[in-house]
Amino acid sequence: MTARTTKPPRFYFNLRSPYNFFALADLERDHPELLDRIEWRPFWEPDPTSEKLLAEAAPGAEFPFHPMSRAKQFYILRDVRRLAAARGMALTWPVDRKPWWEPAHLTWFLAEREGLGRSWVERAGRARWLEGYDICDPHVVRDLAEEIGLDGAEVAQAPHHPLVREQGVRALLDVHRDGVFGVPYFINGSEPYWGLDRVTDFAASFAPATAPAPVTAEPPTVPAAGRTTDMSHAGGCG
Repeated sequence: MTARTTKPPRFYFNLRSPYNFFALADLERDHPELLDRIEWRPFWEPDPTSEKLLAEAAPGAEFPFHPMSRAKQFYILRDVRRLAAARGMALTWPVDRKPWWEPAHLTWFLAEREGLGRSWVERAGRARWLEGYDICDPHVVRDLAEEIGLDGAEVAQAPHHPLVREQGVRALLDVHRDGVFGVPYFINGSEPYWGLDRVTDFAASFAPATAPAPVTAEPPTVPAAGRTTDMSHAGGCG
């Protein structure tokens, strides 16, 4: 049997999560060379349209989500405040009155096509966590996207465009197939790393740049558990 090469190292990101925002900041500060070596993949809570398309594409494939308890919400507020202070950040905690994550996350596909995927994640993250913008608002998303050079009209239509929605479903299927249950979530070879406190371990898992890439059998798929996982965890949430 012919061995298959390992998939590229992956970073499942989410524009909602403060832990994802911190993880990206830590990578930019301590391991910027990795940001061009990893495959960026979006992870977000799908709306009813995306859920329907996901179920049609792969019956039984569900996004892993379970709302956090009130006690955990208060804990995360304190935890994030501590983590922000340790990084010298003055966060503005967002209020998601009408959460709709498709506009911001589907915009990533347009940005990636133009070579601006990383720029979009960084811009949206700053807008949400440092500038107090509501990135669930399609008008805000359009304005932010135009700032980095994307076509505003195309961005506005992204949640309504069948081909962009199809890209989104494929991304959600990747979440399912890779067994991702929260963010930030990294995979290098067959090893997964979940949470802010695993950024250092993920970075350490890379061989020197001069070393040949390992060739191994592809790891078995870990199925997602359906809507049973509380992603909101100190160090990794959705």
